[in-house]
Amino acid sequence: MPSIGVKLYSVFFKFMLRQRLQNRLQGAENDAVDGGGSFGVTSRPEEEIAAAAKPTFTDGVATKDIHIDPVTSLSIRIFLPDTCLQLPDTVAKSRLEKMNSGSDRNRRSSYGSTHNGVVTTSNGNSVVNRDVGIDNTRRRSSYGGSTEGGMILKGEGGSYRGYNPVGTNCRKLPVMLQFHGGGFVSGSNVSESNDTFCRRIAKLCDVIVLAVGYRLAPENKYPASFDDGLKVLHWLAKQVNLAECSKSLGRGIGASLRKSEGNWHVADAFGASMVEPWLAAHGNPSRCVLLGVSCGSNIADFLARKAVEASKLLDPVKVVAQVLMYPFFMGSVPTHSEIKLSNSYFYDKPMSVLSWKLFLPEDEFDLDHPAANPLNPKRGGPPLKQMPPTLTVVAEHDWMRDRAIAYSEELRKVNVDAPVLEYKDAVHEFATLDMLLKTPQAQACAEDIAIWVKKYISLRGHEFSY
Repeated sequence: MPSIGVKLYSVFFKFMLRQRLQNRLQGAENDAVDGGGSFGVTSRPEEEIAAAAKPTFTDGVATKDIHIDPVTSLSIRIFLPDTCLQLPDTVAKSRLEKMNSGSDRNRRSSYGSTHNGVVTTSNGNSVVNRDVGIDNTRRRSSYGGSTEGGMILKGEGGSYRGYNPVGTNCRKLPVMLQFHGGGFVSGSNVSESNDTFCRRIAKLCDVIVLAVGYRLAPENKYPASFDDGLKVLHWLAKQVNLAECSKSLGRGIGASLRKSEGNWHVADAFGASMVEPWLAAHGNPSRCVLLGVSCGSNIADFLARKAVEASKLLDPVKVVAQVLMYPFFMGSVPTHSEIKLSNSYFYDKPMSVLSWKLFLPEDEFDLDHPAANPLNPKRGGPPLKQMPPTLTVVAEHDWMRDRAIAYSEELRKVNVDAPVLEYKDAVHEFATLDMLLKTPQAQACAEDIAIWVKKYISLRGHEFSY
């Protein structure tokens, strides 16, 4: 069972959340807009503390915020790990030295561990239970890098100086799009808890994390947040193409221009989009992963389907995997966990239904809505067998767990790699909620995600060494 502290905090959390949701529901008619056309809001400063962006590598990850859409409030925060400044051999050597000098025990992958039980369900599918108290570990890097030319990447105080078209002497890292939770009505990509979580994921997975600040309801109802996620995916593809364009232009103009104009950039035909230097120098979106937290999982799964439909239209962006952390799935027919745990910790079922009422347009409200129920036959889109590999994280005391597991089982039936990680004595958002971020279970969850993700972003294929 969860600790006394978690239970008490859950009571306070639910009381405050219920008050906020009811207040928003009362004013929803005045605040809501049609079609998601307003500027919107991506955070609520009165509810949570925002973490300032830090464009330095003082703690191993540099961050900065970008507003990418001129007509809405859509923004992203980039998390760039300092390993991008090192060559692959240097990274592997430094980590190997740390492993040899440390006392951490080796851990096996989430597919079979002597420290964790594998539970087989009635239909033969496996669900992996992970307990608390697992030692931390160092994992070896498994990515390649580009070594052309030279680049000064650090200035005084370690601040990142950005992309220099003279050349690169740095690693190309995979890109991960992260979508925060909050029931579509709260949360932020720049909150302290989300900032801490994304830094942890960027370090463990050795990826560039783009935390998406999508528009919140009821100011912008469905499909605003889903459209925002799609805009980021297309923006990422445009960034790669603009970066390639800048390289070609640099070669055509000659060395004299490149030396005199070290920080120039290229605009598209409308002059609105410019090369993002961090992504141009270090990003490799041909290995793109989607990660969603709670309601963010619904957005991630939607984008995975859209990426399959778009296929080569998104080139060079390729979604190779997705991670769904305690997804915010619902349906009109209740599951066993929805009946047994409807009044569970933090996000109970009545408050979640209220969140869906705030998010969905009044004439579309239905718990079997395609945004809520991934197994709705009317959802449309590509067949499940074309979906990318999907890791699902669920908690023992989360009333949404059964529907998430059912979705994973349907994916496995059509031969999609879709394991489930179930964490004992855990609650909804156990790995991302502010007061639970520093627990051993939250750290273990992030490490388990890193092990699985590296299977699909590694240039060497399946990589289990750490």
